Amino acid sequence: MARIGSDIKHVIELLNRNQLVGIPTETVYGLAGNAFNANAVAKIFEVKDRPSFDPLIVHAPDLNRVGEFVEEIPEKARELARSFWPGPLTLIFKKKQIIPDLVTSGLQTVAVRIPNHPFTLKVLESIDFPLAAPSANPFGYVSPTKAEHVDKQLGDKIPYVLDGGDCSVGIESTIVSFEEGDTTILRIGGCKIESIEKIVGKVKIKPYSNSNPMAPGMMDSHYSPLTPFEVGNLNVLIEKYKGKNIGILSFDKYYEYVEKSHHFVLSEKSDLSEAATRLFTGLRHLDNLNLQLIVSEYVPDEGLGRAINDRLKRAEAKRN
Repeated sequence: MARIGSDIKHVIELLNRNQLVGIPTETVYGLAGNAFNANAVAKIFEVKDRPSFDPLIVHAPDLNRVGEFVEEIPEKARELARSFWPGPLTLIFKKKQIIPDLVTSGLQTVAVRIPNHPFTLKVLESIDFPLAAPSANPFGYVSPTKAEHVDKQLGDKIPYVLDGGDCSVGIESTIVSFEEGDTTILRIGGCKIESIEKIVGKVKIKPYSNSNPMAPGMMDSHYSPLTPFEVGNLNVLIEKYKGKNIGILSFDKYYEYVEKSHHFVLSEKSDLSEAATRLFTGLRHLDNLNLQLIVSEYVPDEGLGRAINDRLKRAEAKRN
């Protein structure tokens, strides 16, 4: 298994040798490698068993460093970067050739963000290259929000996981592009759409797709537990599956007729921020109970609730 620790110097040494490491961010833990080195990037796809047509997010320490590998930064992007970086927002730019095509799955655009975690920012400030870093989990499975999650899933394939504690946001970044002057949401995530619209005005929202995604995380079967998963009215679903060994992922309360150990409540305070931080932990917990089925419900579709509901829809999608 991988070593888990807080040795930033060792992480830097591994990355400089084009090895992969697990890194903490405020969203989820990432599987990181040198974004300028095609061999390191190829290892990321191999370790995750990720299809090569699903592009990766590149992480940098500041906007000046971003300018070293993208062609231009539109004014709207600068406004969003000033407001939300470091933070759970990914922006799409036209890339320079120094970014290997493998990173972008052949696209001429690259997804970039500055993560809001002191350990990972220290690493990024200490190396001469940005980091390609998708979530540190097998492709399509629930994203990790603790160092132990990374070790359990990928620890036999990577040497080290930098332990930065539990992720404070707990859900992936919002992805924004600037197509033909329009500000477009390609993935709903940890940066609220309402907050973005306060900066740049009304945005478009583009749905995810089954293949050839325009940006990371647009596959419709991402974030899925291995246990069959269904979303709807919990009272109806509990009645429908009475007699089966089911688990419940609920927003803010427990339900009768199902043993409490098979419940996971996202936020007893009905707090969407708390629910977001606990979503992947809840999916992972229920997935480890050897259940026949997990049933869930949508949360209020506002703020971070929109990102939670997006992940619930994808968790329900049939696994390829």
